Amino acid sequence: MKIDKNIIKELTGYLNEFNLTEIEYTDKDTKIKVSKSNPTSSNQVISAAAPTPISGEVKSTILSGTEVKSPIVGTAYHAAEPGAKKFSQVGKKIKKGETVMIVEAMKTMNHVPSTADGIIKEICVEDGQPVEYGQTIIIVE
Repeated sequence: MKIDKNIIKELTGYLNEFNLTEIEYTDKDTKIKVSKSNPTSSNQVISAAAPTPISGEVKSTILSGTEVKSPIVGTAYHAAEPGAKKFSQVGKKIKKGETVMIVEAMKTMNHVPSTADGIIKEICVEDGQPVEYGQTIIIVE
């Protein structure tokens, strides 16, 4: 299979131009997915394959702590609106019931509360990333 490098360059340009974290292009039996590996880095991960389901779930490497999971399928947001103060930051002390993230589903913003008191050890999803029901979004220790 030959992949047109111009398409990859164009998709990468769209990532930067529209401040996206991921973009996917499909044409017949070719699927090209371009995503940023880290929002603060300009490194990009590029993958191309025949049509196969690609999971957007980020796996946690930390085994200790309390996992706060998404209560619904939707899009995770770290702040109430673009440019606003983030609900969660690694190292921040939080209390049980405090909002750690918002998951938007069908134009409804659902506040996700912490399930435990503690310190945020890891944020497992990127801002604007799609999340699944039961997917770990934050780890509190």
